[in-house]
Amino acid sequence: MKFLLTIIVTLNFYSYLVAEDNLKKAYFAGGCFWCMEESFDQIKGVVSSISGYSGGHLKNPKYEDVIYKDTGHVEVIEVTYDSSIVSYKNLLEVYWKNIDPFDSKGQFCDKGKSYRSVIFFENKIQQALIDKSFKKIEKKFDKKIVTLVWKFEIFYPAENYHQDYYEKNFIRYLLYKNGCKREETLKKIWN
Repeated sequence: MKFLLTIIVTLNFYSYLVAEDNLKKAYFAGGCFWCMEESFDQIKGVVSSISGYSGGHLKNPKYEDVIYKDTGHVEVIEVTYDSSIVSYKNLLEVYWKNIDPFDSKGQFCDKGKSYRSVIFFENKIQQALIDKSFKKIEKKFDKKIVTLVWKFEIFYPAENYHQDYYEKNFIRYLLYKNGCKREETLKKIWN
């Protein structure tokens, strides 16, 4: 019996190591990071999403810095995903369906530099997929996309109270999301 238990534990450990090789990260800014977390957490193959900041010059920024000062950072989510289940291309499709790619001032009711839509790329493969998706959407809408594309450099996790906000503060989150008319706007754009 003890021998059988050891084999099972060893097999589970091996499975974990194999899965670890498939883990990749992607970085997206689409306005409020709470809403982006909710959108990506529902996708099969997404292991986690973390709210944070990226794209600016200030090291270790805080929420107040990003929102009220000109740090260059935007609200971003770091998506950790299992590439054997979901591809970067699939994540891009999810991203587009959750933003307004034609709003240069921010997203939905959140306006300002820190709420702009930005896709961060880490390599030439991601950059090529982003370029291809841009062309496809611009052709579909016959309209220029204003979403920015930046080379990824560093990600700073947001404060703990921002993490999983949509789950921990469900009622407040729904009031915010409905007040911003996020879903209404997305349906008008994408349906």
